[in-house]
Amino acid sequence: MTDTTTEAIYAQIRQVYDPEIPVNILDLGLIYDVKVDGAVCKVTMTLTSQSCPEAKTIPDLVKRRCNTVAGITETEVAVVWEPQWTPQRISAEGRKLLGIDEEAEM
Repeated sequence: MTDTTTEAIYAQIRQVYDPEIPVNILDLGLIYDVKVDGAVCKVTMTLTSQSCPEAKTIPDLVKRRCNTVAGITETEVAVVWEPQWTPQRISAEGRKLLGIDEEAEM
């Protein structure tokens, strides 16, 4: 697959939100890796906590969104807990949306 496919996958992932936080999961820093192998997309991600009430819903939404990309017929989502998610993983755009000062210690 091309870089265009990977970009399209990231664009789709950017449409997935944690319902408790008004920032998409990509800008929250929950996506660790995306690989495309032929028609298969492999996403490695985490959640903000192991007790996240959306632990089943969010990975399923990622899978469904990625499967909408042309050329992708299957998506595998692996939820990992190492490295552990921390607020430092939030992107500059996510920090702006959340009103977190870039200079503030998190």
